[in-house]
Amino acid sequence: MSAILCRVFLNCVSKQNSNLLKCPPVTSVAITSYGDRYKAASEKATNKSHRLQPLIVTKDALSSTIIKMPTESEKFVRRFPTSFQPYLEAMRVDKPIGTMLLLWPCYWSIGLATTAGKFPDITLLGLFACGAFLMRGAGCIINDMYDKDLDKSIQRTKGRPFASGRLSLLDGTMFLGGQLGAALIVLLQFDLNTILLGASSLALVCTYPLVKRFTHWPQLILGMAFNWGALLGWSAATNGELFLPAVLPLYTAGIFWTLIYDTIYAHQDRKDDLILGIKSTAIKFGDKTKQWLSLFSIGMISSLTLVGINTAQMWPFYVSVAAAAAHLGKQISTLNINDSEDCWKKFNSNHQLGLILFLGIILSTVIKQKPKKNES
Repeated sequence: MSAILCRVFLNCVSKQNSNLLKCPPVTSVAITSYGDRYKAASEKATNKSHRLQPLIVTKDALSSTIIKMPTESEKFVRRFPTSFQPYLEAMRVDKPIGTMLLLWPCYWSIGLATTAGKFPDITLLGLFACGAFLMRGAGCIINDMYDKDLDKSIQRTKGRPFASGRLSLLDGTMFLGGQLGAALIVLLQFDLNTILLGASSLALVCTYPLVKRFTHWPQLILGMAFNWGALLGWSAATNGELFLPAVLPLYTAGIFWTLIYDTIYAHQDRKDDLILGIKSTAIKFGDKTKQWLSLFSIGMISSLTLVGINTAQMWPFYVSVAAAAAHLGKQISTLNINDSEDCWKKFNSNHQLGLILFLGIILSTVIKQKPKKNES
């Protein structure tokens, strides 16, 4: 039986081998036939009915699909209970750049008013940091309550707490009252003149959100409100006194600075603002934005130079002013007003400019000799 099975197996193997040996050799004819088949398939694939259309991805479409990683400040907000997060977002705790832009003119003024040879009072700096945080948050809430319906129509702002319905106007009003109360406690730590000066800024804070509906210059009003600290800082550091030859050009420099960075910021929403009828310097300047920003930069640097002359600043101050001029030059020369992401980066970089000037003021004050009184 086993012998029979072996014979059957051998017969099968031999037949299979013989069939393999009968395969036609690969000739040039065979190659040609395969080539023809490939050519025909290629022609069919290139037919309009079978052709793959090119995928065109615009930069806007690509940026809208990119999932951006949360910043550290955004992560900080997300650590709080979900019910409290809208309040922090309304204050822009997740975007601290606004607080810093509000704070730097205060710090410049405090540094300039500090006694020669000394560092600024750390307690004073801390109080102004708290005040800037609270008042910037209050200003954002006032702005968002005014703009609730407008923000719903703008891609960048439709997720804000009031526009999205996560906070009601009543919620905002109550929270705003708490913030203003806390800011008042900070303000009451100063002398009477400084308290009155600080309280008077509230009119500008409340006016700014309205003017964008009537004039193309809301950034000017914002500059007047945002740089009030240039007056307030000097007053707080000198127990209610104001040296006008210093604080007025410093205030002017700050206004020019705000016109620069907030015009850049406004270009992010230029298209939506045109549709909604919202006015801004970004819309007014249009393609001539860089020329206008250059003029504002000249105004800012000239005003800062006048501050230095009137307060007898030393060389570190002028080095910092030159560095600020270079920073502005780079911002403006590389700015792409049609790229929202680039506008945000340029706007955000102004924090560095504020720091540069503050460091120059501190160093200048520290190395400055205190004038000696004439002995009789």
